[in-house]
Amino acid sequence: MRNGSGLISAGTALAMASLATPALAHVGHHPTGGFLAGLAHPALGIDHVLAMVAGGLWAGLVGGRALLAWPAAFLAAMIAAAAWGMVGPWLPWTELAIAGSVAALGLAVALRLSAPLVLGAAACGAFAAAHGYAHGAELPVGASAAAYVAGFTLTTAALLALGVGIGRWLARVDVPVVATRVAGGLMVVVGVGLMAG
Repeated sequence: MRNGSGLISAGTALAMASLATPALAHVGHHPTGGFLAGLAHPALGIDHVLAMVAGGLWAGLVGGRALLAWPAAFLAAMIAAAAWGMVGPWLPWTELAIAGSVAALGLAVALRLSAPLVLGAAACGAFAAAHGYAHGAELPVGASAAAYVAGFTLTTAALLALGVGIGRWLARVDVPVVATRVAGGLMVVVGVGLMAG
């Protein structure tokens, strides 16, 4: 009974999150200042939040060395892509890639895909690159780049850790597999909706 209520709560939270505006973390919507703007940027966009939680969730489901390797790959690729985003022109496919990462990581969660360590790390890094590029391209004018990067890295690490914790809980033998299917499936739905929007 407890697992069923947890499943309902998780489903309700994801359904409510899907109603949020997807681009709140994007151009013109973050507070001024370096560190605080960085902290806020990932947390204000449902696309960022779901992809980061899903990346950690996937690592948590797989377990083993993926618990650290995949979130680390996500963070490293995100930071590298942010540096590129700070100096390069805006790429028109970035928002589509971000939405696609939500759907793809949600699918990996729903199917409980077990990938080789390097392949999973590469996938997490590829998905993270779009998020990092968006973060970097939206560096507030006059803000410290280092403080901004530190801020969004901290928020992203926290969201990944949240996902890992949920993933470890979902991987327990006493938690119905349907809970994972529902959580991942809702992420897929939201990601596809963002891509269509």
